[in-house]
Amino acid sequence: MKNVLFVCSQNKLRSPTAEQVFSDWPGVETASAGTNNDAENPLASELVEWADIIFVMERTHRTKLQTRYRAAMKKARLICLDIPDDYQFMEPALVELLKAKVARYL
Repeated sequence: MKNVLFVCSQNKLRSPTAEQVFSDWPGVETASAGTNNDAENPLASELVEWADIIFVMERTHRTKLQTRYRAAMKKARLICLDIPDDYQFMEPALVELLKAKVARYL
């Protein structure tokens, strides 16, 4: 089982969409979080330690992760998807973009 964490800023649109899209993939356990303190589900060291793969939506998220959670990232592979905050939750275009960018890593 691969533990896959999706990260964006607020954990309202992109990362929860990704979590839902890949939640039923075989051999994959998903979670999502946000880098902002006021995120729906704020990122925590425990989640970073849990993850085998961490997908961030933007480079700023990667930088925050590497800065704040370096000690917790011992085993996780960190991948930046370069998906801007231009989509709504479960928007079909976002779902297709996520499938195109994430599937090859799972």
